[in-house]
Amino acid sequence: MTHGLIAWLIIGAIAGWLAGLLVKGGGFGLIVDIIVGIVGAFIGGWLSGVLGISLGHGWIGSIITAVIGAVILLFVLRVIKRA
Repeated sequence: MTHGLIAWLIIGAIAGWLAGLLVKGGGFGLIVDIIVGIVGAFIGGWLSGVLGISLGHGWIGSIITAVIGAVILLFVLRVIKRA
């Protein structure tokens, strides 16, 4: 899957914002949403590869994968923060 830099930024922003809504009820701001979304995309991509599942192709599949990874990232960060 090859997306340009702009596509990664857009997917990261959307995924980070959606993950923020799901985990805490709101986004974190554009820059943090992009970072959370991009890191989430790596986590989601790795996890789907390990589990041997495909969440779709193209923009929608990328966003779904990134959102799942970003939610996992935010959940882990929340658990660590409470500890």
